[in-house]
Order: sequence, then C-alpha cells, then structure tokens
Amino acid sequence: MSKLPFHDRTVAGRALADKLSGYRDQQDALILALPRGGVPVAYEIALSLNLPLDVLVVRKVGAPVHKEFALGAVAAGGIQIVNEDALRSCQVSDGQFAQLAKAELAEVKRREAMYRDHLNALDLHDKCIIVVDDGLATGATMRAAVEAVRRGGARRVVMAVPVGALSALNELTPWIDESVWISAPEPFYAVGQWYVDFEQTSDEEVKRLLALANAHRHSGQIRYVDTSATRPPTFIPGS
Repeated sequence: MSKLPFHDRTVAGRALADKLSGYRDQQDALILALPRGGVPVAYEIALSLNLPLDVLVVRKVGAPVHKEFALGAVAAGGIQIVNEDALRSCQVSDGQFAQLAKAELAEVKRREAMYRDHLNALDLHDKCIIVVDDGLATGATMRAAVEAVRRGGARRVVMAVPVGALSALNELTPWIDESVWISAPEPFYAVGQWYVDFEQTSDEEVKRLLALANAHRHSGQIRYVDTSATRPPTFIPGS
C-alpha cells in the first residue's frame, strides 16, 4: 500500500496503475477521467496500461451557502443525481435544486466543448470503462459519472480512485462492477487532505494531457521521458 499522503496526483496515478495492471492492453477498455483533478491521475494509468484516455465532464451541485457541500451532481447527457438527505438538511427545495443543476449543466456543456472539441463523440457501447478521479468524498460526482456511462451502453464499469471515504466507496458498490482503490482512511473530511500537493489542475493542463495521451496512442515514435518528480511526464518525438 502506498504511503499517505500522496505527494501529488502523478504519484497517486502511478500507484493506482499498479492496482489496475490486469487491464493492460485490453482492446475494449477505455479510461474516462473526471476533470479536472482526475485527469493527471488517469493520464498515468493510461500510459502504464497502454489504454486510450478521454474525459467525462461531471459537476457537483453545491449548496447555496456552502459550495463544497454536494446536494447532488450532473453529467453530460442531462444526468442528474440528487441527495435527498442533503436537500433536507440544507433546506433546499426541489425548485432551487433544479435552478442550481441547470447552471451546472450549462458549465458541463461549456467544458465538454473546451476539452473535447477535437475528439469524436464518446462511444461506450459494449466497452469496459474505467472511471477515474483523484479521490472520493461524498461520491456524488462519481455516481453521476457511472450513471452516464451505464446509459452509454458500457458492458463493464470499473471505478478507480487513489483514496476515498469508506462510506462513499460502499454506497457506490451496487452501481459498479469493480471498485479499485488504494486507501480508505478515517476520518475522511476532504480529498485534498491526502495529498501534499493538491494544486488545482488547470483547463490548459487537462487539454495538454489529453493531447499527449492521444499522441502516445497514435505514434510508435514517441518515447517516455520523466522530466520532473512532481510534474506529469513529457513525450518527445523520436527514440
């Protein structure tokens, strides 16, 4: 088991790749990262397992007075997941939630266009989908992602996170075929507490890593060079 906290998402991704080694070179497998923080983690997995990488945009619907507290989540395709207990505890009506969800769905569409404007539409039918994030706190965004993947016709759904709250991991069990994680420490307050470097991943970094992963898949003339212990590896043409 890797020692916590992880140094950063790159280190966490490499550790998680070891746990997923059985999927290496599987022809019908696809890795879907939840942007933004899940992308650096998934990038390392994609390189290690020689699998294609794409993104599935999911947004948490936060409470009006505490944005980090999830009332639910939304995903591409109009998917909405609602936490009824959270609505009651925050005294948020169904109508208020609908308005909050509408705003987040608009952001989902904006990010889809930004991250995937150069990519073909996702084809999930009859595939093994490995859904990756940098951690699992409430499980709301992962639940929305899994629902979107199921509706897309995936044959098998694997959830992969370096670290997560045990309660959230257990709650998601009925919705997935396999759960792969490294640690479920308690008490669990936030994903960021289990990383030394939890700097926000930028949109530019998401696009850069997607482009590098795509180049790796489509060129046999690319070699792997790790230029920094704390930065994602770089690809350099030639060998």
